[in-house]
Amino acid sequence: VQLQASGGGSVQPGGSLRLSCAASGFTLESYTIGWFRQAPGKEREGVLCLSNSGSTLYRNSVKGRFTISRDNAKNTVYLQMNSLKPEDTAVYYCATRAATCSFWSAGYDYWGQGTQVTVSS
Repeated sequence: VQLQASGGGSVQPGGSLRLSCAASGFTLESYTIGWFRQAPGKEREGVLCLSNSGSTLYRNSVKGRFTISRDNAKNTVYLQMNSLKPEDTAVYYCATRAATCSFWSAGYDYWGQGTQVTVSS
């Protein structure tokens, strides 16, 4: 079982990035996928989640700017991030769990390696 997060980079405020979380060794659509982030000196926080039943959970600060989608054929989940702000700067992680969405990171079983997102002018 492996998750591979990618797509991070450096953008200016107002820019966009799309992160990918590719799974191998299991079928991603059967699981809930959470995106988390951790900024330097801060705790890891939940950003957005897509459950195996299709429901979503958003962090208030990203509502209207971030969306999550799943491509079952590619066994990949995407995090589309628009209107990025400097406070979105962090390492972003994807993770899976069998239960429904939660931002309790300890409840996730498998984690990707993280991808850096930097928003700066």
